[in-house]
Amino acid sequence: MKTKFLSLLAIASLSISGLALAGPKTYQVTGPVLAVTDEMVTVQKGDDKWEIARDGKTKITGELKVGAKVTIEYTMSATTVEVKGDDTKPEAKPDKKKKDKKA
Repeated sequence: MKTKFLSLLAIASLSISGLALAGPKTYQVTGPVLAVTDEMVTVQKGDDKWEIARDGKTKITGELKVGAKVTIEYTMSATTVEVKGDDTKPEAKPDKKKKDKKA
């Protein structure tokens, strides 16, 4: 009984750690290739043209050329982040008003 419990605990632990290392969510787009360069592939999806960046690490199976139907798997990655407006400023303290003295 203890052995089964420890085995299940080990499997659950490995599964959870695998999720943590999985990285960003992947997406895919499928359609005909409109253009190919060393840095980019342009794919038609419906009425939209999708420009997907690529580099030397991009794995390509088959002949990538204009007109070929492809499915591209990609992740979204931020290149810059600009924070607009700092809402974390402390609230201003109200000024203490001087009391009027009656004469």
